[in-house]
Amino acid sequence: MSSARKVIITCAVTGAIHTPSMSPHLPVTPDQIADAALGAAEAGAAIVHLHARDPQDGRPTQDPAVFREFLPRIKERSDVVVNITTGGAPTMAVQERLQPALQFAPEVASLNMGSMNFGLYEMLNRHKEFRHAWEEPYLRNSDDLIFRNTFRDIAHILESCAANGTRFEIECYDTCHLYTAAHFVDRGLIKAPFLIQTVFGLRGGIGTHPEDVMHMRRTADRLFGNDYVWSVLGAGRSQMPIATMSAAMGGNVRVGLEDSLWDGPGQLARSNADQVRRIRTVMDALSLQPATPAEAREMLALKGQGNVRF
Repeated sequence: MSSARKVIITCAVTGAIHTPSMSPHLPVTPDQIADAALGAAEAGAAIVHLHARDPQDGRPTQDPAVFREFLPRIKERSDVVVNITTGGAPTMAVQERLQPALQFAPEVASLNMGSMNFGLYEMLNRHKEFRHAWEEPYLRNSDDLIFRNTFRDIAHILESCAANGTRFEIECYDTCHLYTAAHFVDRGLIKAPFLIQTVFGLRGGIGTHPEDVMHMRRTADRLFGNDYVWSVLGAGRSQMPIATMSAAMGGNVRVGLEDSLWDGPGQLARSNADQVRRIRTVMDALSLQPATPAEAREMLALKGQGNVRF
């Protein structure tokens, strides 16, 4: 009997979408982010995708000094693959967003494949009370927010990190982003094997219908053949259904509090590890196993934990 297929679980620990007031379980301080990442790794995540927050008010930050407070601790206590954002928050300039990945040379960094409307304002229909003054305007003004990722921006990030040996989680929010990724493959700036993270359910990107998932997969297969590794993330309540589809279709999965605060209808997830364990339950039912960090490194041809700068 053949061994079970291995699935890479990425856990996005804390991001720029949700504000701290929306869940008491969202990691904000460096200690909380480190503990959350380690908990997700222990639960079965091979990769942890990391943003940082201002520990005083929870505002998204790309200050390398804040990242420096939790990155070494994660590395000391786990062999999990660390993936640092270059997305930061849509309100940040590209040079600010780039600094943590540039300075710390992680094994993986995230990279968005296009400029897009990035609407978060509908969250105000569900959440009315905020602890910090920045949170409500941040959401309300997102109906006039463009997340900038021009061809020049993308090339700059790819070229800036090339000497560090950092590979990328290529985030594609719509079909056009897959074609943009193919363009940078043709230019020699993205090299196989590369991780394509297809994103579903953000206002401004592709939807969450199963046909949307199939369309993105078919398009990626046609453009990239055997040169890529496919993963998905679904936003909000779509997280687990879309992760389940990917697992059943031979893909990999991303979960975590960056993408969804929930662990069932009306129930907040108490930790990132809870979401990792939930998708592992699905995988068990499908006779799938989580890839270890070592297996993920082999699948993605990563440079290894010993070659980062933290």
